[in-house]
Amino acid sequence: MRTSVLNDMKARILTTTTLVAVFTGTLPAADQKLLNLVMPDAKVVAGVNVLSAKNSPFGQYVLSQFAGNANFALATTQLGFDPTKDVIEVLTATNAVKDSPAGLAMATGTFNVSAITTAAVMQGKDNVVTETYQGVTLLEDDKQVGAVAFLTSTLVVAGDIASVKAAIDRQAAPQALPSSLLQQINHLSAAEDAWFVSIIPVSNLLGPNSGVVAPGLGANAKTQLNIAQQIQSANGGVKFGANVAFTGQAQADNAQDATNLAGMLQLVANMLQLEGSKNPQAAAIGKALTVSSSGMAVNVSLTLPADQFQKLVAPQSAVKHAVRQ
Repeated sequence: MRTSVLNDMKARILTTTTLVAVFTGTLPAADQKLLNLVMPDAKVVAGVNVLSAKNSPFGQYVLSQFAGNANFALATTQLGFDPTKDVIEVLTATNAVKDSPAGLAMATGTFNVSAITTAAVMQGKDNVVTETYQGVTLLEDDKQVGAVAFLTSTLVVAGDIASVKAAIDRQAAPQALPSSLLQQINHLSAAEDAWFVSIIPVSNLLGPNSGVVAPGLGANAKTQLNIAQQIQSANGGVKFGANVAFTGQAQADNAQDATNLAGMLQLVANMLQLEGSKNPQAAAIGKALTVSSSGMAVNVSLTLPADQFQKLVAPQSAVKHAVRQ
C-alpha cells in the first residue's frame, strides 16, 4: 500500500519538534521570520532550536535512531529532505479554538524547494493537489484539508490550508503578537533548547473532564484532578547537555489552588520514589522532581543525567535487548 508522500512530509514537519527536541548550544531567541508567520490570536506556542543537533549526548542518541531506519532513508531519498540535517529551528502555534482550531508548524533550514516539490507531486500522484497562492505553491492533500508551503529556500510552513494561506499573507504584513506572550517566547527560546508557552487554561486544551490519573490518589482523585483544571497558563523548557534539565511554571486560579496543586505533584513524586527496585526509572524521576508554590505560581523542575533520560525514552524492545546482553 502506497503512503501519501504529502502526508509523510506533513508528518515530518509537524513532528520535527518531537524528533529533534534534543539539540543544545547557545541559543538565540526565536527567529523573527518564524514569529512573523504566527497567527496574532495564538494561545499556545512551542519551539525547538536544532542548530547544534550533534552536540548533546541525547541528541546523538536520537540521530542514531534514524541512521538505521530503512524506511526513513528511503523517504528521505525520495523527497530530498532530511529533517535531521536540513532543519535549523521549528516553531508550532495554535489559537486553540475548540470548534475550529487553526494550527501551524513552521521551520527554518535549507530546502531544495524545486526537488522537494517535484518529488512530492511525482511520488504522491493522486494524493497531492497543488495550488498557487500569492506566488507560493501549496502542496495539499487530496481532500484539501492540510498543506505544506515552502515560502523560500530557507522557510517552510505546514498546517490547515486556511492557516497556511494566512501565514503567507503575514510574511508580507506581519501582525504583532500580544506583548506578554512575545516576552515569554523570547525569554524561553533564548534560554532553552525546547520550550512551550500556553496562555489559556488547561481545560481549554484537554476538555473539562480530562486529566492525568495519578496512581494512589484514591477517593480524592477527582478533587485533585479538578485542581489541575484551574491552571490558567503554563510555560516550560528543556535544556539538553550532560544532564537533561526541565523547568516549568503554571499559574493557578488562586493561591490556594496553587498550594493544592503543588501538594498533589509532590505526592506523585513521593509515590514514584516508593517504586524502588520495581521501577528504578520511575523512582529516579520522583527523587529528582522538585515542586514549590509561590502565590498563584507552581514551579516544577527535574534534572536527570542524559544517559538515564535516554533509558526513559528508549523503545521498550531496545531496553529488554540491552538487559539480556
